Amino acid sequence: MSDIDPIHASAAELARAIQGRTLSPVEAVDALLGRIDRLEPKLQAFTEVFAADARLAAEGADRAIRSGHAVGPLHGVPVVLKDLIDLEGRITMGGSAAHRARRAERTATIAKRLIGQGMIVLGKTHTVEFAYGGWGTNQHLGTPWNPWDTETPRTPGGSSSGTGVSVAARMAPWGIGTDTGGSVRLPAAFCGLTGLKVTVGRVSTWGIVPLSMTLDTPGPLARTVEDAALLYEAISGPDPRDPTTRGIQPEAPWSTLNRGVRGLRLGRMPASERDGVAPDMLAAYDAALDLLAGQGAEIVDVALPFRFSDCMALTEITNAEAYFVNGSLAEDPSAQLGDAVRGRILAGATVSAQAYLGTLHRRAAMKEQYAAVLEGIDALLTPTTESAAVTLAAVDEAHLPSRFTRFGNLLDLCALALPNGFTGSGLPLSLQIVCRGYEEATALRIGQAYQRATDWHLRRPPM
Repeated sequence: MSDIDPIHASAAELARAIQGRTLSPVEAVDALLGRIDRLEPKLQAFTEVFAADARLAAEGADRAIRSGHAVGPLHGVPVVLKDLIDLEGRITMGGSAAHRARRAERTATIAKRLIGQGMIVLGKTHTVEFAYGGWGTNQHLGTPWNPWDTETPRTPGGSSSGTGVSVAARMAPWGIGTDTGGSVRLPAAFCGLTGLKVTVGRVSTWGIVPLSMTLDTPGPLARTVEDAALLYEAISGPDPRDPTTRGIQPEAPWSTLNRGVRGLRLGRMPASERDGVAPDMLAAYDAALDLLAGQGAEIVDVALPFRFSDCMALTEITNAEAYFVNGSLAEDPSAQLGDAVRGRILAGATVSAQAYLGTLHRRAAMKEQYAAVLEGIDALLTPTTESAAVTLAAVDEAHLPSRFTRFGNLLDLCALALPNGFTGSGLPLSLQIVCRGYEEATALRIGQAYQRATDWHLRRPPM
């Protein structure tokens, strides 16, 4: 028998125990399903739990592994999927009550890759409606409960809210989210997790309900950098059904993951960007930079060619593409859509071709400007959010929490969010490591160095 607890073990620990035959997939799945049964009535992280199928898959994985027929090192490890990801025959609502009966006719490439490596899907997790929001709220299907505060409902972060809550609450070891303006990194920040926003083309979006075809990226939400790297490797690679992935070679981050940060040049955000950021978030940010400097990184002041708020204002791409996908539904007054999301979609109706193409042109220029300023610098470090999770009562849907995350999508960068402290009341704080496109291995390397020197990521919510 294994001496690890399948509830609190990392995905990597589970994988090693399962492959070493000291823990069976059946034991892991049963333990997690038992925790889901206990916590889900309060946390509401799942749209559907596949209990019977997960147990069958675990029994099959157990037999395969015991007979020497494991399909890979992750065979038998459970995972959860955001409810934008199609599984043939299963409901994919995309967070919308208007699609309660939408049964998928295909299985998304990302799900096929996970299942093909023997992973066991525990269920689908809640999302902001059509992934169009950063707080994690959902007017009609309900907002998952952030497990770091058992008394007061707080923002779980969105749009991958259910994945963030389920992984943080130890109902799953890891899961898949999507990120169009911060939707992996924001739940990572508010739920005390490690989340990787990948570069467009790294991971196929085929079979995933779109928000913005230009900016959408799927990515892992996990509790450690090691787990994020494992899951990233498992889902990445070319897909003939997704043209953005063509010519993008798969990346194995392991050759550099444990190399440390000595000799790397890391950018400090401009002092002007500290305005509006909570003091405890700034203190955690400064302490993280000091720690990395103590490990041998050179911290460099960076003068950016734009404010982060400038990127927040460039909404024409997402608005226009969201309206293209769901405009007819948003214009139907009988359709059950959330008020805030309906308003965001309808904003796309006013985006002219000139404005849309003009933003694409401005985006290209900003990418060049950013690359010039960051030349010779390995990563830009920022807080992930302005503050820790706020109460749901304090949410202002007109002000999204993606000030520090959206520029990564707009400029087609990659970024890693990970916990770097806690507030006095026990809420997670978060550091963001932003690297050039297709340099996910560098972001993971920096994050790994940070987590090897700290234990913030090991803390558990009081559930």
